[in-house]
Amino acid sequence: MGEKLKVSLVQDEIAWQDPAANRARYQDHFATIDDTDLVVLPEFFSTGFYIDPKERFETMDGETVAWMTRCAKSLDAVVTGSLVMQLEEEYVNRMIWARPDGTLDWYDKRHLFRFGGEHRNFTGGNRRMVLELNGWRVALFVCYDLRFPVWCRNTGDHDIALYVANWPDARQYAWDTLIRARAIENQVYVVGVNRLGEDPVGNTFSGGSAILDFWGKPIEDCRDSRLVVNAELSRESLEECRVSFPASMDQDVFQIRD
Repeated sequence: MGEKLKVSLVQDEIAWQDPAANRARYQDHFATIDDTDLVVLPEFFSTGFYIDPKERFETMDGETVAWMTRCAKSLDAVVTGSLVMQLEEEYVNRMIWARPDGTLDWYDKRHLFRFGGEHRNFTGGNRRMVLELNGWRVALFVCYDLRFPVWCRNTGDHDIALYVANWPDARQYAWDTLIRARAIENQVYVVGVNRLGEDPVGNTFSGGSAILDFWGKPIEDCRDSRLVVNAELSRESLEECRVSFPASMDQDVFQIRD
């Protein structure tokens, strides 16, 4: 594993159901990044969050996935974020993992936001996804997954928990609290990326994106600014934490059922 991993998160507004405008918006931010391993965008970064995917959707051979691949190559870094994705007769909330070599992986959001009606038109995923980046193990999660600690449990399989979200201001305190809880209980770095702005449904978003260490302490903590945040994660510090405070040896075992 590489001793250091450089992570960049991008926090901004999202133009409603306008993928071209949002690609241009985030492309401008990418111009300020010159050395990173991983770039993280919010949930539904190309459209904003809505519950009827037939209004506008992406496909795996569509322009936004192709754009992510081009950006990954240009930045020589993985680019990730989630999209409204059509798969034959169903729709998923898919977090794309675009690598510089042009290959792709993805995670389909497990927990659909019932309160917002997401469960009516989307199909939930049924597998956890942990991917390798420069020897680091990165677990992918989307928004509402954050509320379910058993699904997010570190069973010794990941070093970074990555959350992308459209988490509204009305529940900002829950976001701030839960991303810290996931870092502390799992002894992992947490990267949580949320959006800014408003949507036509009446939600406002205050950001609060953060990069936290394994004690839940902020390395970078954003409020309501349009920005790119960069941080360097240390493998040595993570291992020192796990050795000096081996809480994982006493954790309970859970079985997840579909």
